[in-house]
Amino acid sequence: MPTYLYQIIHEDGSEGDLFEWDHPMTERLVTHPITGDRVRRVYAAPNLGVRYTAGRARNLLSNENLSAKGFTKYERDKVSGKYHKTAGDGPSVISKPPG
Repeated sequence: MPTYLYQIIHEDGSEGDLFEWDHPMTERLVTHPITGDRVRRVYAAPNLGVRYTAGRARNLLSNENLSAKGFTKYERDKVSGKYHKTAGDGPSVISKPPG
């Protein structure tokens, strides 16, 4: 059942507290189910944090996922300047050619 956001409308027309209420799409609240005050539905953007989150990006760039997708990942060694393989099937070390 969907959850809807409603706001209480006081007798003087001022806006009151917000509350959420679960009910079928075919129904609509006109009064508060407990207090009996008038209410109106408030439309708000949904909060769906599933597509562009830091955790998802971290999972997509994980060594296991990159290997499964056929990529090779290298990380630079600060001391030698060589790149060492951390994921994938490529060569184990990449270094600058002499000269």
